[in-house]
Amino acid sequence: WIRGTATGLRRIYHARHPAAGTIASDRPAVLARLIDAPLDESALALRLLDFLPHPLSRRPVWRGVHETGAGYGLALPVAAPGTAAVPGPTEHRWWEPPPGELPLAEGARKVGDAVAASVRAHVGGLDRISCELSGGLDSTALAFAARDTGPAELSLLTVAARDRYSEDETWARRAVEAAGGTAGTGGGHGAAPALDHHLIPAADAPYFYADLASTAAELNDEPLPVAPGRARAALLLGRARATGSRYHLTGYGGDEIFLGLPHAYQDLFHGNPFTAWSHLGGLRHQLGWPLLPTVKALLDRSAFPRWLAGAVTAAPQPVARTPLLSWGVRQSLHPWLTGHATALIAEEFRTAAEHAEPIDPWRGRHVDIDGVRMGARHFQAMEDIGMTIGLPVAAPFYDDRILEATLAVRLPERISPWRYKPLLVEAMRGVVPDALLARTTKDHMASDEHQGLREHAPELTELWTGSRLAEHGLVDSRQLLRLAAEPFSPVLVEHSISSTVAGETWLRTAENAWPAPQLTP
Repeated sequence: WIRGTATGLRRIYHARHPAAGTIASDRPAVLARLIDAPLDESALALRLLDFLPHPLSRRPVWRGVHETGAGYGLALPVAAPGTAAVPGPTEHRWWEPPPGELPLAEGARKVGDAVAASVRAHVGGLDRISCELSGGLDSTALAFAARDTGPAELSLLTVAARDRYSEDETWARRAVEAAGGTAGTGGGHGAAPALDHHLIPAADAPYFYADLASTAAELNDEPLPVAPGRARAALLLGRARATGSRYHLTGYGGDEIFLGLPHAYQDLFHGNPFTAWSHLGGLRHQLGWPLLPTVKALLDRSAFPRWLAGAVTAAPQPVARTPLLSWGVRQSLHPWLTGHATALIAEEFRTAAEHAEPIDPWRGRHVDIDGVRMGARHFQAMEDIGMTIGLPVAAPFYDDRILEATLAVRLPERISPWRYKPLLVEAMRGVVPDALLARTTKDHMASDEHQGLREHAPELTELWTGSRLAEHGLVDSRQLLRLAAEPFSPVLVEHSISSTVAGETWLRTAENAWPAPQLTP
């Protein structure tokens, strides 16, 4: 009996070996190597989408390798003596989302306890640790929780932003000042840890799409859209390791766990329509949603299979003012995908829709949990970079206990159009100073991505010259070469190229993952 996590951060794969029977691993590449599995072209085509919804996210990119669903365990039967064959493995559900019944105050206490327990599980007892301190609420919360485990030395790392309107650095400095001025409360040291704040100049931070060849250092479980930012992540983790840190914490997962998505108001509308409409009113004015399309989306009752069948389209991207209240994000196919790729993708969605069941019968909970699992998958790339550098890296927010404690809180108190991450704010009250919990803004790095397309146009040109994806008939390399020469093309404003870059670099890594067998005497 073997299982991963409900958040999908730890996943289980299995395959049939001709001599050994069913074998299982937490890494599909291991199984693919052992059974000499070929690549699955359809699964590779799916990874060229920006978002891969449940259940298609469970399609490994090697044929004959199968992923066990998050929240399910894998039972591996053993043959009785004298029997001819071992029966196949079976999946059993071990996790169900808790009902959202707790008031904010009680739920916040449970979330605060879960955050503290998760951080202690990672770094409790270690003398030298580090945290990414972007200045945002998530990383600030973890920095103070890590301080309270009582390490002898705590290094906080902030990457300065090129955008002069960015507020992250200012908030990070405030957090360091507050953390250094108050004694630690846990871990047994009895005093505040020695605090080091390392501010990495913006000029040192690579743009996105820098050093794409470095992705060859890790063979992720699948192409992950975070690959274009690998050089930025490697810089931060390399600086953290240089401080002598033995373990590094990041705030990844905080948005997926605590931010909440508009889809949740579909759930609330069933039991409390007045509250749902009041909250939607605030959200509608913030996002510019027109009244009639919002009402239509709110009253829509289409089943999950029907939504899944139409979740990808050749039509242009939906406009930003389109109400988001369905089972997920409807996305457009990128124009550089070939007819072969679009046919494979369409067939995969059609086939999956025939038997698809949602993660949860309620739309909002389904989307919330699917979003957490998508983010947890992407974080694997950061873990693998840490392994390459020699520094364990963790995202404590992806702990099952934190997800459960969050989902257990009443929906209208967990998310709000008028408050930023109210559950996390209340959970960290008393741990993080109130002045830091008052932040309601969040910086973005869109300019670094667009500038990266220009700065690294030669590398992208080289990537699409002799493209492996093109050899598989999945992308039009001539169109990608044209876009590399036109980094500010409107096409690249409407369509992100990240997933395609990730697919190309991953495919090259997978082809060269193992050395050719050498004959030995």
